[in-house]
Amino acid sequence: MQFDVVIVGAGHGGAQVAIMLRTQKFTGSIAIIGDEPELPYERPPLSKEYFAGEKEFERIQLRPAKYWDEREVTMLLGQRVVSVDPAAHLVTTDSGETIGYGKLVWSTGGTPRMLPIPGGDLPGVQGVRTRADADAMKAASDTAKQIVVIGGGYIGLEAAAVLRKAGKKVVLLEAQNRVLARVAGHELSRFFEREHRDHGVDLRLGVGVDAIEGDDHVTGVRLSDGEVVPADLVIVGIGIVPAVEPLIAAGAAGGNGVLVDSFCKTSLPDIYAIGDCAAHENHFAEGVVIRLESVQNANDQANVVAKGIVGDEAPYHAIPWFWSNQYDLKLQTAGLSTGHDRAVMRGDPRARSFSVVYLKDGKVIAIDCVNATKDYVQGRMIVTAGLRATAEQLADTETPLKALLPA
Repeated sequence: MQFDVVIVGAGHGGAQVAIMLRTQKFTGSIAIIGDEPELPYERPPLSKEYFAGEKEFERIQLRPAKYWDEREVTMLLGQRVVSVDPAAHLVTTDSGETIGYGKLVWSTGGTPRMLPIPGGDLPGVQGVRTRADADAMKAASDTAKQIVVIGGGYIGLEAAAVLRKAGKKVVLLEAQNRVLARVAGHELSRFFEREHRDHGVDLRLGVGVDAIEGDDHVTGVRLSDGEVVPADLVIVGIGIVPAVEPLIAAGAAGGNGVLVDSFCKTSLPDIYAIGDCAAHENHFAEGVVIRLESVQNANDQANVVAKGIVGDEAPYHAIPWFWSNQYDLKLQTAGLSTGHDRAVMRGDPRARSFSVVYLKDGKVIAIDCVNATKDYVQGRMIVTAGLRATAEQLADTETPLKALLPA
């Protein structure tokens, strides 16, 4: 088989490349290779609405089958690319099939990072990345008496919230001394810790896990201090490993992800990379090379690639944004708070509607908004503008954030 554009990865980014190419009137042949049997679907609901049973799978599909057929996008599903020949412009799948490409877009995301400890692969130890993962987690949680969630990031906290709403006994273990340590400041971490404890989660911070216990199924989690926490289901949410091995083996620059330039091009000819697996210099991280694990980033980089393929090349420059739903709380984030030297509270956390504005050297670099959509919308504006403002100005809830922008 031969296609003008081959997209490896049937997630948000891969689907958006194909959608955008057709929107841009690209008439060449397009194929999407996905390692799951499913058509492209939304992944964030896997640990939220889909896991909770609030949304059927059809409602989280990005487009129905008819859409892809009508736009002549060939779906090669249930197979994984295992090697890339950049000189011959060929990829080979685990089924032994060889597929030629004119342009290759690598949008594979990553695989759940599992625990490299004894018992880490026991039945009943579950990561969260695919529909199959979520289905297995749902089935196991229906009969589970006690569930241990390992990891206090978005995935772990969202899963804990769903399980508590379902009346399950939940112990959440976080190795660091606060939840959301990689993505938020102390104020927001402490707020969500209180919320989860108030909802009945046994939240433990600064704890290490030495082993998962059990013979043919998990029975408990042994902590570093020797305590064994009983468990008949363990959910692991400790990040992902970017799925880039075939590209790196083919000579692409990278390591923790594949390195791309401002046009999402790898160091290999006619090969792009986008989304969770793409490491890039980010303006909002002061030019530091990072990977952004978000739907927004995957979609924005997909649009850059699609436009580049049709000859409308423009560099990637989009503000990072994220969201998380836990209980009746909607967290919305704009910018990257890493490296901030001041955090300004805007509003009262006790009212469960507030924002935290992050500054570095007097410049606004990020904002976290909890049940504060107006702050979030205007917060994106001030982060994008690199607003300089005083803590007093930012904390004044009577003054809209956009009013602080220069005329």
